[in-house]
Amino acid sequence: MRILSNLKETDLRQLMQEINVDPYGIKIMLPKAQTYILKLNSLSNISANILKQEMLSLGGDVAVARGALTGKVKNTGCLIIGNLAQLNRLSEKLVRQPFGLNNLAKDLTSAIKNYQKKNFKLVLGKHRLNLGERSYIMGIVNVTPDSFSGDGLYGLGTKTADIVEYAQNLVDDGADIIDVGGESSRPKAKPVSLKDEISRVLPVIKALAKKIRVPISIDTYKPEVARLALDNGASLINDITGLRNIKMAKVAATFKAGVVIMHMRGKPRSMQNNPQYLSLIDEISGYLSAAIKRGEEAGIAKDKIIIDPGIGFGKTLEHNLEILKRLREFKVLGRPILIGTSRKAFIGKILNVPEQERIFGTVASSILASEYGADIIRAHDVKAVKQALLIKEGIGK
Repeated sequence: MRILSNLKETDLRQLMQEINVDPYGIKIMLPKAQTYILKLNSLSNISANILKQEMLSLGGDVAVARGALTGKVKNTGCLIIGNLAQLNRLSEKLVRQPFGLNNLAKDLTSAIKNYQKKNFKLVLGKHRLNLGERSYIMGIVNVTPDSFSGDGLYGLGTKTADIVEYAQNLVDDGADIIDVGGESSRPKAKPVSLKDEISRVLPVIKALAKKIRVPISIDTYKPEVARLALDNGASLINDITGLRNIKMAKVAATFKAGVVIMHMRGKPRSMQNNPQYLSLIDEISGYLSAAIKRGEEAGIAKDKIIIDPGIGFGKTLEHNLEILKRLREFKVLGRPILIGTSRKAFIGKILNVPEQERIFGTVASSILASEYGADIIRAHDVKAVKQALLIKEGIGK
């Protein structure tokens, strides 16, 4: 006898096929074998009690505050506990309920649908990426003299041709996207002028567009830089400020470009000054959800949007580890997830090593991120991450 836990849908299906379960039986039983816990931050005690009774009638349950059952509190958080079949039936029953539960039914249906979504087709200019089939790699090209990771390629005597060769080597090593940035976003980094940033990245992007056969991303929060980059061969904007500047969203919409929306608390110069959260995942998720809506309202197609919870951007070591552990929770937003742990400070704190010695920590965190739901891994050490992903994907087949 074996006790099986944390099985994916594909694993469950394979196990049923191994014992020759009828295909129709597999279709019926798969939803019963997948258990979920859904968190609601606040619900009136009346609605919570109705919700609990409905879920109990289906064989599931809802955890609520003690005072919600006695009427001592007006509102309560809720944890809905049940398998997929029960949750789908719950949604059908809530549609007919008052007190806003009919709206909850819509949110429940949407959350389940988004969480189960596995494949995303991302069109970036002439490129087509089938995210979900495997984890893609975004190779980092820092055209800066002061990158935190020690790989800044900009300086006296640096030629554009050398930077292009560096990027081509990343592609040869397995990079599916090349991300070009001209301003360091390390903690306490000083801002770079618009003129200087453009002078750093534009020649590189122009040359890369003629040379490499993968999409080019521009890592910037300045709409003017993004516009010029997109006009000269880039097809993706990597915005660490999460579309706070509506002009950036409009630039993306105009060019029909892809956008990486990242969560960052504060600005690079101040983001690590004692960052605190009441509820880390809820706050990041809320921020990203609002940014997605902002982007769509500005004209960005939803299927052009990627989300990034922002490892290291206004987070402590504990925050970064919690994000990685709970990465799957961001899947309810229904968008591909990008993660960048490469050479970051939290790895250095755990291993007590400088930036250039963080390759093993980078590989380990990248593989875990991929396993927990990341569709794109942003990395300096592309070859090492690619090889590790191939092993992980080979085991997962």
